[in-house]
Amino acid sequence: MNIVFMGTPNFAVPSFQKIIDEYGVVAAFTQPDRPKGRGKKLSMSPVKELALNYNIPVFQPEKVRGNEEIIKILKDLNPDFIIVVAYGQILPKAVLELPKYACINLHASLLPKYRGAAPINWSIINGEKESGNTTMLMDVGLDTGDILLTNKVGIDDEITAGDLHDKLMSSGSELLIETIQSMYKGILSPIKQEDEGSSYASMLDKDIAKINWNETSLNIHNLIRGLNPWPIAHTDYEGQRMKIYKSCVMNKKSEKAPGTILNVSKEGIEVSTKDGVILIEIIQFPNAKPLKVEEYINGHDIKEGLILI
Repeated sequence: MNIVFMGTPNFAVPSFQKIIDEYGVVAAFTQPDRPKGRGKKLSMSPVKELALNYNIPVFQPEKVRGNEEIIKILKDLNPDFIIVVAYGQILPKAVLELPKYACINLHASLLPKYRGAAPINWSIINGEKESGNTTMLMDVGLDTGDILLTNKVGIDDEITAGDLHDKLMSSGSELLIETIQSMYKGILSPIKQEDEGSSYASMLDKDIAKINWNETSLNIHNLIRGLNPWPIAHTDYEGQRMKIYKSCVMNKKSEKAPGTILNVSKEGIEVSTKDGVILIEIIQFPNAKPLKVEEYINGHDIKEGLILI
């Protein structure tokens, strides 16, 4: 089969690798190289790195929509399938109509819930108990196409966005292969995706990471989990940004104002919230690495009674 793969971040790599192994890929499309790190050195995407390892032609258009040159290249490739995994662009109708069989997208949520850019993070921030992957036929909307197959992954109280990302990344690649095989054999019946019950997972930014201690303990804990490994939830401790990587909800109540540091021990920092107490277990201050509170207080003080803001 002639398969064109479109993807950019690490999440797309296992799917790309499986398709290479099973069928081969005639071309890869990914986002342009971007400046990265403190030195702002141009860095290629993980998908591009893998494609170059297999001598697969790589195309990196800033925009596919309205790009007649790119659309002609795609047409000349004569694809049986175009497979899209976290590519980062919405494809125009002219591209969606090119494949012989289908243009298939793998999305890291149980559609129609959490359409959009950050479904993994928002499912944790919102306290969901399960997530999963969906493969769908692509249309011109944002994650609105007919559903092909799904799989589910449980979300426990400790899992972070990074943990869930890795689980969905692995299980999604298997679901994608199953979808391609079933579409090729003609044994899949697409299911129309309804707007009822849909939700949108907007792109994350750093503004969301500021903790509001007037929230419930559970909401704060879910925010901390949902923003790890990026952008990391944070609070203000004596004018310094304290990033918080890990927490747990305690079975305690407090009469103190939300944000008050109640107790500091090797177990962590107990902080009052709107409805109880949360335990902060791993923190990071500027120009330092993340540390367990037990390690940090060996050489530093955390003041009890101080109010985090």
